[in-house]
Amino acid sequence: MKTTDAPVAQELVWFKSSYSGAEGGECIEVASVARHVHIRDSKQPDGPVLTVGVRAWAGFLGLAAN
Repeated sequence: MKTTDAPVAQELVWFKSSYSGAEGGECIEVASVARHVHIRDSKQPDGPVLTVGVRAWAGFLGLAAN
């Protein structure tokens, strides 16, 4: 797991959950590239980005779905 700088984050294609309302709120955005998933705060798109492996992301989603 690591945090990357915003210039790298700007090159990614970001997605927000369909459950996220139009008013924003407390949302994250994700971008998936090869073997990594990048995660950022939707309210701070130029802020830090958390990068995790696809296995870690899949584990997180599995726990969140329960």
